[in-house]
Amino acid sequence: MSDAVIILFLSVGIAVLMGVVCYQQFVFRKGIQSKLKKISRKLEEIQDTNSDENVMVFTENKVLMDLAGQINRLLENQRKIKADNRRAQISSKKMLSNISHDIKTPMTVILGYLEIMGQNGRGDYEMLLKVEQKARRVMELINQFFTLAKLEAGDTEIEITKIDVCETCRENVLDFYELLSQKEFQVEIDIPPKEVFVYGNKEALQRILFNLISNVVRYGFDGKYMGMFLREDEKYIYIDVVDKGKGIDKAFAQSVFERLFTMEDSRNRRIQGNGLGLTIAQNLARQLGGEISLDSEPNVKTTFTVKLRKFFC
Repeated sequence: MSDAVIILFLSVGIAVLMGVVCYQQFVFRKGIQSKLKKISRKLEEIQDTNSDENVMVFTENKVLMDLAGQINRLLENQRKIKADNRRAQISSKKMLSNISHDIKTPMTVILGYLEIMGQNGRGDYEMLLKVEQKARRVMELINQFFTLAKLEAGDTEIEITKIDVCETCRENVLDFYELLSQKEFQVEIDIPPKEVFVYGNKEALQRILFNLISNVVRYGFDGKYMGMFLREDEKYIYIDVVDKGKGIDKAFAQSVFERLFTMEDSRNRRIQGNGLGLTIAQNLARQLGGEISLDSEPNVKTTFTVKLRKFFC
């Protein structure tokens, strides 16, 4: 075979090979374009219908698979943001509704007593006392509402200093001791006699402990027990506030620190609070660089634990 024929065959072979390669590239590009169009249409459908679907791509192309994975991450983040916004809106509406109801009720009583006193034409001392009690309750609700609003808005500056946590704990127990005695609570305290320092703010810590001990009196009265224990590890101080009342079911354990969550489903309705105390306490604890956690076994033991950072000289 002559050199010319060999060259001709080689040229034809190369041309055929290049044609095949070009065709494969054309098919490959067309396939990718088709899949990209499907992804685009699916994204448009998901956005228009506000559905919770993900983008599905059946391909062996790693680039397309990675692209679909990142798109699905964005969709998941978008769904989470929408869910958080819905919860925030529901919480805000519930907060306004509950606060309105809680303020309206004592105000109605106040107006009723004042009307009776006006009809009688004289000031009744017992009624005046009841009016004062209800008025103070309204002020307490208003103060709690605005305290929480300021904390959540970041408008409250809390000065962090060195404080003796043992002294603050003892002071708060003493503040409640007469009330606990009247209600025949067994009180058990384990607080070291020495000074134990944490990074904190005395007023904020006093408010946290006030709310937690108030919860014991309000919700844990069936157990007739209040305990306060202080323990520590290398970095943190822990204050356990314990009662042996009805406790909090695990279904509600993650919700007790939410705004306006009340115990109407897990504890007696007649002792229900306004759902702000624990939220305020948790916000204050976090501003101190700590947190409050809950561990409850209904009718056995319920423990709220305040975690604070140790002060190191």
